[in-house]
Amino acid sequence: MLTYIFVIAITAEAMSGALAAGRRNMDLFGVALIAFLTALGGGTVRDVLLGNYPVTWTQHPLYIYLTIGAGMFTMLIARFMHRLKQIFLLVDAMGLVAFTIIGCDVALRLDYATPVVIMAGITTGIFGGILRDIMCNRTPQVLRHELYASVSLLVALLYLGLRALEVNENLNLLVSFMFGLGMRLAAIRYQWSLPVFAYDNDQWED
Repeated sequence: MLTYIFVIAITAEAMSGALAAGRRNMDLFGVALIAFLTALGGGTVRDVLLGNYPVTWTQHPLYIYLTIGAGMFTMLIARFMHRLKQIFLLVDAMGLVAFTIIGCDVALRLDYATPVVIMAGITTGIFGGILRDIMCNRTPQVLRHELYASVSLLVALLYLGLRALEVNENLNLLVSFMFGLGMRLAAIRYQWSLPVFAYDNDQWED
């Protein structure tokens, strides 16, 4: 199940990256690069940090074709994308949860300690979006809007907790996935967010 969701998610993330590049008036290469980084950046950063070589996408060239192709396709249908906003939010939420669980699994297979496993899951889930926003010269959305990274953290904790309780793996996947998806969609619907830290340097200069 996660494999299918992963393919759908990297396609959607690549398209979101292409749209972000379009807002910055990038050329074809820029669109392709941002699409690729958004879709596969999180897994790449995770693999590098964990020493998991070769990096996953280097063993699956189809992922490269898929993400760059999705970015190019987005250029053709960009004028219609606003009508698909709700679908993209759903698929993005699915991707966040799927990437988080996949990241945890990779770290578990490498026998890392629990805190590292959790961070590997979060990194996989959110770092593609962070790279996209940095490349597009804007504050990463995952750090300033509705609950996003926090959802990734909760999914990782739930998945590992159920695993420690020796819950059936398929049931664990289903419960963790539905919980994370529900949390993310509820955060979007009700605009749940963490408290914001606002610091005005001018106040200290008086």
